[in-house]
Amino acid sequence: MTAREAGLDAAGAVEERVVLLDEDGRAIGLAPKRTVHHQNTPLHLAFSCYVFDADGALLVTQRALGKPTWPGVWTNSFCGHPAPGESVTEAVRRRGEQELGIPLADVRVALPAFRYRAVMADGVVENEMCPVFVAVTPSNAVRPDPEEVEAYEWIDWSAFRESVLDGSRPVSPWCVEQVQALPADPVHAPGQSDDALPPAARL
Repeated sequence: MTAREAGLDAAGAVEERVVLLDEDGRAIGLAPKRTVHHQNTPLHLAFSCYVFDADGALLVTQRALGKPTWPGVWTNSFCGHPAPGESVTEAVRRRGEQELGIPLADVRVALPAFRYRAVMADGVVENEMCPVFVAVTPSNAVRPDPEEVEAYEWIDWSAFRESVLDGSRPVSPWCVEQVQALPADPVHAPGQSDDALPPAARL
């Protein structure tokens, strides 16, 4: 097995890879995450998560200033990419721990078929099938990874939703579309079936 086949970079470290998709959401290959975002970004699998605390407040984050896509932009709690062979729900739990240092409970898919394409001012494209999840954390003790998160805050969901929908709160383009599509009360809305997830996400 070559280093590339094993998912290793030039230094022999495990390299994060994303799952490439066809138009029906089926896996058609893999690509290193560090190389996948450019002016012709291929369609790939991702996820977004909206994390609420026990009182119903939403955790929103500002993307780290050093990130290659949408640096410094405020957005939902966190996003990520499932690893090859990893269920998207487990990827959500993993990423919550890695990026924010919080455990997640009651992880539910809210928008299983969400898809978007967005272009930065410099021409870099996001092009993802991106199921959207809602989760609850039993802990408000956020410990963000500084390479991923510049700042964070807990905010009333209704106030956040209203400000995103009326345009008074600037957020990432995917967050705008997701808030428009999410139910008015996502914490208490029933989760959606995994059957509506892209085929590559149904593990």
